[in-house]
Amino acid sequence: MITLQWLYMLAGAMFGAFAALSATDRSNAKRLGNAAFWGLMAASLLAGDLIGDFGNGLLVLTLAALAGFGWIGRGSPPTTSEAEREGYSARFGNRLFLPALIIPATALLGTLLYNYTPLGGLGLFQEKRETYVLLGLGVLLALLTMFLWLRPPALAPLQEGRRLIDSIGWAAVLPQMLAALGVLFAAAGVGEIIGGMTQSVIPEGSIFLAVTVFGLGMAGFTMIMGNAFAAFPVMAAAIGVPLLIRDFGGDPAVVGAIGMLAGFCGTLMTPMAANFNLVPAALLELQDQYGVIKAQLATAIPLLVVNILLIYFLAFP
Repeated sequence: MITLQWLYMLAGAMFGAFAALSATDRSNAKRLGNAAFWGLMAASLLAGDLIGDFGNGLLVLTLAALAGFGWIGRGSPPTTSEAEREGYSARFGNRLFLPALIIPATALLGTLLYNYTPLGGLGLFQEKRETYVLLGLGVLLALLTMFLWLRPPALAPLQEGRRLIDSIGWAAVLPQMLAALGVLFAAAGVGEIIGGMTQSVIPEGSIFLAVTVFGLGMAGFTMIMGNAFAAFPVMAAAIGVPLLIRDFGGDPAVVGAIGMLAGFCGTLMTPMAANFNLVPAALLELQDQYGVIKAQLATAIPLLVVNILLIYFLAFP
């Protein structure tokens, strides 16, 4: 049976290769910092269970130190030249996207076949993890197709992957870190503390004010954590469940669904949502790294107001 651990091993091997290639890249003055950063990521994925919670905590602090002190930088791996890329484009056109399309196609079609045909009865994949496993298999299938079709140098996928990950930098691992932070906040009872403070200042029976605080809190905590899914347990425990649903009788589906949309408005306004806001700016080499956020503000703020009003009028008819 292929389990989720198999994917961790695959991802860990990839980051390990990035670390090894970074260490030998003399064109990058910060190659040792890059090697240490991606090597620690590899260690987390390959041996996270073995080093325990304390070891993983130290590992995360070291990653933060490497990024915070600016010890990682962009390398210049030996990939294809601009002339070679233009040649591939002229020769194959849009067919060059076929290997990339194999990945989502394998995940989608494979999941449907596994769940709705006798194939699922074979027990090939870990239960409820088949989509993740098939996504990894899709990556391997795409790589195999690419090698058979285009015949690139053996290290080309790893070098191109290192070029891309170096362009993104520490922001590549920020979503995972912030999601873990949300779990820690919920386990530490932050939601209950915020709920107690909120209930002490909101006038009794003021549904609109409670809804407003809930919506603003979802957006605010999302801006802090970079992830509405991490903010939701905190705000649900603080205001959503005890006040809006239990005390005021609000519709749980409306409060939950539109509350998440209010949180997504915060996603549009924060650099902590690095995969949405900083990574595109880095990949597009924008002069202003916050340009994406500035462009989204005019959408995010009115949309947040609309979501708060929707919760008030739909959850409390």
